[in-house]
Amino acid sequence: FDKAEIKPEYYPILDEAAAALQKPECASKNVTIEGNTCNMGSEKYNAKLSEKRAAAAKDYLVGKGLAAERFTAVGNGEANPIADNKTKKGRMMNRRVEFKVAE
Repeated sequence: FDKAEIKPEYYPILDEAAAALQKPECASKNVTIEGNTCNMGSEKYNAKLSEKRAAAAKDYLVGKGLAAERFTAVGNGEANPIADNKTKKGRMMNRRVEFKVAE
């Protein structure tokens, strides 16, 4: 909650994504990185926080040698929940970053 830093426990997932995006068949594909939040806080605040989350993931991948131009980081705020914001577990699931690879 209220964080945009990547926890070390998620490094392996991002490392796997970086490796996949470096493969020849994916080397020219662009990726939209979408940050998301739960509904705690104002919509305006959550929009900014989600942008920071997406930017953190982009920075991580760029740090692994991928070209920054391949990525577009966007913040969805609290607009796209995947779980119920009424529960702690649901709110935790809604605090996430998703990658969408262009075909």
